Amino acid sequence: MEILDFFITSAQAQDATSQGGLMSFLPLIVIFVIFYFLLIRPQMKRSKEHRKLVEQLSTGAEVVTNGGLLGRITRVDESFVTVEFADKVQIKVQKQAIASVMPKGTIKSA
Repeated sequence: MEILDFFITSAQAQDATSQGGLMSFLPLIVIFVIFYFLLIRPQMKRSKEHRKLVEQLSTGAEVVTNGGLLGRITRVDESFVTVEFADKVQIKVQKQAIASVMPKGTIKSA
């Protein structure tokens, strides 16, 4: 024990254990709270909005895909939509690949 007393005095060792467990976890808790409000919560909000957008897709809506293609929905299935990008050019796309719904008349003005 005398060798250990040389490296750490008895008063310092007792002081370190008396601070409690909460103070040692406080920085970790603060970091988690910051991550929640800056990263997790906004991502959950965006995901909820996109899920709502996908559920409301309907025939005739003008949409932009994740690839940046602008087209009009001609058919809606359970997991896929058929999008017409040009005259007689229709492509079947997953609903999740729709990035946004544009206002009516966007295709004519583009």
